[in-house]
Order: sequence, then structure tokens, then C-alpha cells
Amino acid sequence: MSKTEVKAYAAHANDADLEPFTLSRREVLENDVKIDILYCGVCHSDIHQVRNDWKNSRYPVVPGHEIIGRVLQTGSKVNKFKEGDLVGVGCMVDSCQECSSCQEGLEQYCENGFVGTYNGKDKHLGGHTFGGYSENIVVREEFVLKVPENIDAKAAAPLLCAGITTWSPLTHWKVKKGDKVGVIGLGGLGHMGVKFAHAMGAHVVMITTSPGKSEDAKNLGADEVLISKDAVQMKEHANSFDFLLNTVPVGHDVNPYVSLLKRDATMVLVGAIEPLDPIHGGGLIIKRKNIAGSVIGGIKETQEMLDFCGEHNIVSDVEMIDIQNINQAFERVTKSDVKYRFVIDMKSLKN
Repeated sequence: MSKTEVKAYAAHANDADLEPFTLSRREVLENDVKIDILYCGVCHSDIHQVRNDWKNSRYPVVPGHEIIGRVLQTGSKVNKFKEGDLVGVGCMVDSCQECSSCQEGLEQYCENGFVGTYNGKDKHLGGHTFGGYSENIVVREEFVLKVPENIDAKAAAPLLCAGITTWSPLTHWKVKKGDKVGVIGLGGLGHMGVKFAHAMGAHVVMITTSPGKSEDAKNLGADEVLISKDAVQMKEHANSFDFLLNTVPVGHDVNPYVSLLKRDATMVLVGAIEPLDPIHGGGLIIKRKNIAGSVIGGIKETQEMLDFCGEHNIVSDVEMIDIQNINQAFERVTKSDVKYRFVIDMKSLKN
């Protein structure tokens, strides 16, 4: 198969900085869309993959799965997109399209495993896939998303991961106007959870260990702020939440949060892909409470989220960087020193 060379940034080992790299992209096939990447968000998953925290990294790693760009070229059978369209690519670039999950539009749960935008199995060129820290990308039409032209394109990039990761559980568990919704943790995911729940008409409570985040939370749309270290406040809110969105990215004690749920209510974990502290069964049994998990979202619901963002003018709060500053950005993300997502201006890659 013919291919083209593309500028990118890659890490060649788990303890290495990202540095300039040249990768190969396949030529456009009949169902492909070639995208000129304008902006790419920096997700904590990018860092986990570069550092091999999940023990499945294949090097060189070219991260990036929050991609916004414009269509450069389409294959002969593509009819949903045309040259110049503003589009996005999230965490997936392919799946089997045949299993029950794919048939239901839930490609993220593909029973044969979806193909990740980076570090996935490259069905065309062999080896593994390379992500959005690059000039362009070639993606199967079914995994390309239409981005509303009326929203800020650079601030839309994190919607493709942080956005859909919080949108999917809010809609799956049918959060509605008037529900009391708690968002635990105010970072890249949490700030999107607050914005979405607020736009859905919920009464939003930001739950945080940091009193200093109260003003920011209210500016994002929170109606109240609950300091989880304050035992008196936690008791006042006991058994009162219709839904909890837990975005804490590391293992932690979930038992205090379980106590906040109403009977039959659910807390959904979207951040901690690692062992949790022991869960006390009594906290779940006594009021038939639920703890669940959720990962990103399917293509159909991601498009619905983007359309909702267009209607409500919702984007992420971002700090723009040049690709040459990516290693410093990684350091700052690990220290939670960003409000609330870095986005790379990919013009800098052409310099």
C-alpha cells in the first residue's frame, strides 16, 4: 500500500521526552477521509500511554485523540464529508462494525476491541496507529465527526474525549431537569461534567477536596460546592443525590460518596482506571445504591454531544500551546496545573 510521510511528535521510550518524528499515513482509500489537523487536545491518557502506565504501550507513541481539523481529501465512496468541512476525531478510528455493541452504535464496547486513534492495531500498514500530534490523519468515514462551525474550534478539541466521557453517562443514566447531580473532581473531565449537567437543567453540585475551586466551579455552572473533607457538609447532603459523576483519575475511597446517593441512585466512575480502596457493601445494600463505570462514547452519541454543544455554545476551557512545549505541558498536567485542558496549535508543527 502506498503511503505518505507526515511530521509528528513521538516518544520512543517510557522515560523519554516527545520529540520530532516522521510517520507514514496510508493513501486515502475509498471510504477514508484525510484531515488537516488544526488543533489537538492533551489528555491525561496521552501521558499514561507515553509513560506505559497501563503496560500496553508500543513505541514510538504518537499521542493525541482530541483532534479538530478540516477535510483535505475524501475517498470515492465517502458521501458524508467534503473538502473544507470542519471535523473531529476522538479516541477510536475503527471497530469491527459487526458485533452487537457496534450494531447498537456503542463502538467503544466493541466485542472484538475498537482500534484506538493511537497505539491501536493498524489494519492497513501493520504495526500500530499514530495519533493527532501530527500534521494530518487518515480515518475511516464512520469514525469522523461533524463539528459545528459556530463553536470555537480550538476549544472544541477536548470535547472528543473529555466531553464525550462525561456526556455519555449523563445521558445514559437519563439526567434531566431538576435532578440533583454531583460532579466529583474539577479537572479536564469534571469541568465538562459541570457544563453539561448545568445545560441539561440539573441542580449541579461540584464536589471537591479543595475550597479554592469554589469560585471556578460556580463560574462553570455549579449551583453549589460541597467540600468532601468537611464532615458536616457531607452529612447535610447524605442520601440526596440523583446521580454522581466521579471523575477522580486515581484510586481513592469511594465510600463517602456512596453515602451521598439517594435510594436506587448511581455513581458512575469515568476516571480511575486502577484499583479502588475497599467498598463497604453495606453502603450499597441498605438503599439499593449502584456504582457503575463508563468509557468515552459511541460515534452516534458523540455526534449528538457535538450538536448539543453547537446549540448551547459549550466548549472546553483551554490553554493553547505550541507542540514544541508539549513536554512542559505533560509535567503541568501531572501537577493539575491547567484550567482545564491544554490544546496544541498544530500550526506550530509546520515551523
